[in-house]
Amino acid sequence: MKDLAELALDTAKSKGASYADIRICRYRNQYIFGRDKRIETTADTEDMGFGIRAIVNGAWGFASSYRLEKEEIQRIAVLAVDVAKASSRLLKQPVDLVPEPAYQDHWQSPIEKNPFKIPMEKKIDLILKINEEMLKVDGIKVATAFLNFNEIWKSFASTDGSFIEQDLFFCYPNFTAVAVGAGDSQTRSIQVPPEQKGYEHIESVDWIGKARQAAEEAVQKLKAKQGDAGKKDLVLLPSHLCLTMHESIGHATELDRALGWEADMAGTSFVTLDKMGALKYGSPLMNIVGDKLLPNALGTVGYDDDGVKARRFHIIKEGIFVGYQTTRELARFVNEKESKGCAYADSWSSFPLQRMPNIWLKPGEKKLSLDELIADTKDGLLFDGMGSFSIDHQRYNFQFGGDAIWEIKNGKIGDMVKNVAYQSKTTDFWGSLDAVCSQEHWENWGVFGCGKGEPMQSARMGHGSAPARFRQVNIVSAGGKL
Repeated sequence: MKDLAELALDTAKSKGASYADIRICRYRNQYIFGRDKRIETTADTEDMGFGIRAIVNGAWGFASSYRLEKEEIQRIAVLAVDVAKASSRLLKQPVDLVPEPAYQDHWQSPIEKNPFKIPMEKKIDLILKINEEMLKVDGIKVATAFLNFNEIWKSFASTDGSFIEQDLFFCYPNFTAVAVGAGDSQTRSIQVPPEQKGYEHIESVDWIGKARQAAEEAVQKLKAKQGDAGKKDLVLLPSHLCLTMHESIGHATELDRALGWEADMAGTSFVTLDKMGALKYGSPLMNIVGDKLLPNALGTVGYDDDGVKARRFHIIKEGIFVGYQTTRELARFVNEKESKGCAYADSWSSFPLQRMPNIWLKPGEKKLSLDELIADTKDGLLFDGMGSFSIDHQRYNFQFGGDAIWEIKNGKIGDMVKNVAYQSKTTDFWGSLDAVCSQEHWENWGVFGCGKGEPMQSARMGHGSAPARFRQVNIVSAGGKL
């Protein structure tokens, strides 16, 4: 691989590139889906190829191929240079990469059991057993499940002198019970986060116990009363707050959106350049970290697809917006001398974009448990898991539902309610944050398939938090139509 990489870089330089890099990538995906007492889909796919970027006269060029051969490597390197030369004729602003040291390194997800070495029969048996357990609960009409395992191997080399190999593993389990009755249907998913782990992640869970609980809560949700509209305090579990952070903070603080360079899939951003260091994003308890180092999180790597070493940085500090997510190309637009390491491409055939790292909320400094937080809440709602959501094209006005929602009355968890969501503006919502549980209650969740770009690219990122409370947020009720 190193010989092939050097051939690509030497060819690009000889044709006039001031900078070039190559990513040689192999992707493996295993997906097993079951419905009720049968397996409907099994897939085990592998894909391999390479992509070459080149800068000529201040412009990017990119080309890729699945044929990993010397002659093809040279042809694609020349093509990337030719594309860059053509692009430079219409150039308005030259590409200027901030510096990054050269690295010779290998990084791998710290897994214990390679999921691809576990027999398919064992995974199928687990899916069927979990579905069977959910179907035992009276009122459950459908049980669906999937296990998804990914491996990404990539080799990166650049004319800056880096040669980096990485091997990443991802594990995504999902099981859902569907309750049907009285002209209504409700779902409840088993709450287990996707993580960058091996098969040990699957073996660490009491699936039968969780299957029974999820099914019983789906029936409970079916029979639950309609939630009331009005102002209420919210206690949000990490399984739910994950998506709210992703949409209202993660996308809003992507620098390419703030610059107006990117609008596909999620719009631009209200967090414009004049707001850095000045915008009061939330309460002083709001400390948001961008992080490519977080153990087992979906966005953790050794190096990004610019060859930048993984790092950790503040996005929001004590409620004030202090920094964007950046790449080597974007950093200079906010007068920064180094990249935050947020470049990622979802395929060897894709050009790297600025993508969200792991983004997480720091836990509270004072010892506080979920039970204590609920006991201190007089009239509120407890949200668990992700539900329907909507957010505007600037990440400012939003509405979020949950997978399961309970009333909190006079410091105790009460009845389950359904068909409610909360509405707010990003800064109003985060400004109402008044309590965050302490470190021992912090959990890492994540988003497995976030889309961005045109053509659309998919990426994974982690979003962790401890349970948190938000005061007097507007609740809307859909009368069973949400």
